[in-house]
Amino acid sequence: MLFSLFLLAIGLIVLVSGGELLVRGASSIALRMRLSPLVVGLTIVAFGTSAPELFISVQSALQGSPDLAMGNVVGSNICNLALVLGCTAVIFPVAVHKDSLKIDWPMTIGSSLLLFLLVQDNLISFLEGAVFVLALAAYTSFIVIRSRRDPRLGEAMLEDADLTEKPSKNIWLDLLFIIIGTLALAFGSEWFVDGAKALALSFGVSERVIGVTVLALGTSLPELVTACVAAFRKATDIAIGNLMGSNIFNILSILGITSIIQPIMVNELIIWEDMIWMLGVTLIVFPMMFIQRKISRIEGFVLLGIYSFYIFTVVQA
Repeated sequence: MLFSLFLLAIGLIVLVSGGELLVRGASSIALRMRLSPLVVGLTIVAFGTSAPELFISVQSALQGSPDLAMGNVVGSNICNLALVLGCTAVIFPVAVHKDSLKIDWPMTIGSSLLLFLLVQDNLISFLEGAVFVLALAAYTSFIVIRSRRDPRLGEAMLEDADLTEKPSKNIWLDLLFIIIGTLALAFGSEWFVDGAKALALSFGVSERVIGVTVLALGTSLPELVTACVAAFRKATDIAIGNLMGSNIFNILSILGITSIIQPIMVNELIIWEDMIWMLGVTLIVFPMMFIQRKISRIEGFVLLGIYSFYIFTVVQA
């Protein structure tokens, strides 16, 4: 079991590092090609920060472990809106921007419902994956166009992406970052998945349980750390938009691309338990956002309680 935990930890570290290098190199080259920083931030940076989850899901599907692939995505979405948002609000109340109510939440619940409807046959096929990717392309295009029309919104997104407006001075270093980052993602995802599978065997639990708990929490750690640091600095204005954007990307990009590469079989328990929890948490967050235009500390504790109860039910099942 110790070796499984070691493999899991090393895999996660290599994955996160690989994603960072890939984003740095690809962003710099894109800026060198005179793409606007806003477009780079909403495409390359968004994709790069989700690259660890994507590689994990693809690796899991190819290794014949679809429960890890699905559990990772669905569990991460629950974790984002219950654990991460809950922790952030407990540290410092989270203000709700009007765009989170008008755009982010409807898109989040819409993509979640689309996923729930399409998996009723226990499969995400190649064509359904293509639908997800096309929906993501349309959503990203809409956000880019809207942000260009509203300079303040564009500036906020650039600040959130932590993207410089100038490329690096050495293109060969950028290419090296991309190569090393991609290799790190490939090897890191393999180690992480292998560690998760071995951990499931060690504890005698299903891969679905490991997927929605260990994998989901592990891949959500960067978001959790970032959100908590922002909360301590009392800069929580864009926390909800970030987390919902991550949930949208998880479904449309990660499951979309993974199912195009390898169709994903979906466990009944994931459909009728974990996805119901994902939809439920997304619905619960809306009145919290709408009533006072902020997520208070009390509501943060409520979200943490919901996440704790969810994990308890999964582990006890």
